[in-house]
Order: sequence, then structure tokens, then C-alpha cells
Amino acid sequence: MTKTDHSLETLLTQAGHFIDPGTGAIVPPIHPATTFARDDRYQLQGFEYSRIANPTGRRVEEVLARLEGAEDALIFASGLAGVSTFFETVRSGQRIVAPRVMYHGAADWLRRLAARRGIDVAFFDATESGALERAVQAGETAVVWIEPSVNPTWDVIDVRAASEAAHAAGAILAVDATVTPPVTLRALNLGADIVFHSGTKYLAGHSDVTAGVLATRAVDARWEEINRARTLMGGVLGPFECWLLLRGMRTLHLRYERQAANALTIARHFEHHQKLEAVLYPGLESHPGHETAARQMQGGFGAMLSLLLAGDADAARRVATRTRLFVPATSLGGVESLIEHRATVEGPNSIVPANLLRVSVGIERVDELIADLEQALA
Repeated sequence: MTKTDHSLETLLTQAGHFIDPGTGAIVPPIHPATTFARDDRYQLQGFEYSRIANPTGRRVEEVLARLEGAEDALIFASGLAGVSTFFETVRSGQRIVAPRVMYHGAADWLRRLAARRGIDVAFFDATESGALERAVQAGETAVVWIEPSVNPTWDVIDVRAASEAAHAAGAILAVDATVTPPVTLRALNLGADIVFHSGTKYLAGHSDVTAGVLATRAVDARWEEINRARTLMGGVLGPFECWLLLRGMRTLHLRYERQAANALTIARHFEHHQKLEAVLYPGLESHPGHETAARQMQGGFGAMLSLLLAGDADAARRVATRTRLFVPATSLGGVESLIEHRATVEGPNSIVPANLLRVSVGIERVDELIADLEQALA
């Protein structure tokens, strides 16, 4: 992949500095073709079949790789398509280390691997000092998987320290950076080997496309295996969805800046609210991981926070249904603000507090968002 000396903001805005050489168009085209002709010597002209690669998708992957400072990137039909393809590289008998609280879809997949593939999965407590290091076993651990801000309690994991622990044991570090996009945290620069995103969230940003992303520090044997597995499993993203993802990424830096600023304002307003036990947000100086977050996040502390109600699960669900601006819906990262009772969404395996409401902050006027939460709590 070629690198750029331009800022991330300029790279994103211009879709990787794209100008179509044939037409002068400044917006990349959509190539819906599923198959591609060979030349008069029966040689491929760059593409063969859309399950392997597509011109529209490749443009997105080039921009993503440059955005992450990666050697290469691959896009998938969903976040979990990317997760499952990545973990195909782990062999039976090897160990995966991951936080006990994390995105529940990935956690469920890890439990499935443990039950069906003979892979040892060790979950560590991200709030306990040294827990990650103790879970990593030299010679046995293949992958350490972390989230810099743990979903949905927003505990902070030090990416560089996790990298050092993984590499000392002969493992690689994979970072789910879905809620910390590269405009605020570039995990490869902090020692990660693989970065994952649910592109559905902040990268696309408009709640209208489902996608997954993997980016790599090095194009090595593992990466080639991931690429081959994507082809065989068929978890590719369609051309139109690729185009939507790229279009959304062009405003990522603007959206995220507004969302993170809104989230910090909301967190500070409700930090000592009488109807809340706590506000979980790493941007608050009172948060145990605040200093680590400030060190590794350069563009704000994120646009996700959780509210612990002074009440039970029923009380939390009632608040989630009484908001007028916050939409009671699952997902995150879109321009609209969402609120959800996380334990209900995660189902019977959930270990998050029953009184926890997860909030995805959008780009609406922050005073109106605060007033909406106030009236719902009242």
C-alpha cells in the first residue's frame, strides 16, 4: 500500500485523493460486476471474480490501510464476518486471551470456538491490574484480543502494555477499535498487529450499511491465510455497500469530533446525578482509566458512555423507552443518538449490570440531548 504525507482529515475528505483518470470524476464509481474479462493473452486485468476482490472494495481497503498506517486492509460483509475469519487462523490447542467484558457477539464466537474447536479461551478482568499478563501463557497463546475501551463498561486497556505482554509470549495483539476509530487511536502505532472495526459503526456512520474491517501491520503468512479464508467463506462486502462505507468515511473526522464533544458534555452533566449510581466514561477525570485513555486517544475520549441507574433492570428499561430524542435501538456510531438496556440486548449470557443503559451519542444539539435524558429520568 502507498502511504501519504497528508493529514488523516484530508485523506478521508478526498476519499484517498481520488480523481477518475477517464472522466475526471471526484467521486469513486461503483463497479457492480461479479466477473472480469481477461485480455487477449488470457491474463487477468487486475480482477477476476467479486468474491475475491472488487474495484470498489479495493479502493475502500486502500483508504483504510492508509488511515490505519497498515500494510493492507480487507473488508467483510459484517463485523462478525471479519471476526470469525480472523479467528480461523487459530489452531486447536492454542490459546486466545480476551477481556471478560467485551462486545458480546465476539465473546459468543470465542465460546463457540472453545466448545467446538478445542481452542483454549482465557477471559481476563480488565479492571484488575496484571490480569492480562497472567492470562497470557508463553508458547500456548496465539492471540491477545482487546478493546481499548471495553464495551459496555468502558474500562480502559493500555494497548502498548498489551502489545508488550502478547509479544513477550510469542503471540500477536489484535485490537477491536470499533469505538476508537483511527481519528482518535491508531492501534498499529501502539504495537498492535491486527486492527478490527465493525465498519457499520463510526466508519460508515449513518446506520445504513453493515461491514467489517481488518487491517494488518504486515502482509505475512497469517494475513495471506485470512485473505484466503475470506475468499473461501464468501464473507465479502457488496460493491454498493463498499461505496456507502467510503462515502461515510469522508466525514468520519467531523462526525467523531462532534460526537465525542457531546459525550463529554453529557457525561460531566450527569456525573453526580441523584438518579444515577455512576456515569461510565473514560473522559471523566474520576474514571480509573482516564490517564491511560488520555495518553492513547488523541481525538477525544469517544462517543460511547453508560449510565448506571439507581434502580433495577425494569427501571432502566423504562428510562430507555421514555426518551424522545435518544432512539431505543441497538448499535452505535451513527449520527443519531441511541440508548439501550444492554443486558436485554446481550441475552442470557450477559454479565453487564442489570441497571446499565448504554448510550451512543450522536451529532444533535447537546443541550437538547441532555434535556431529553433529564425528562426520561424524571
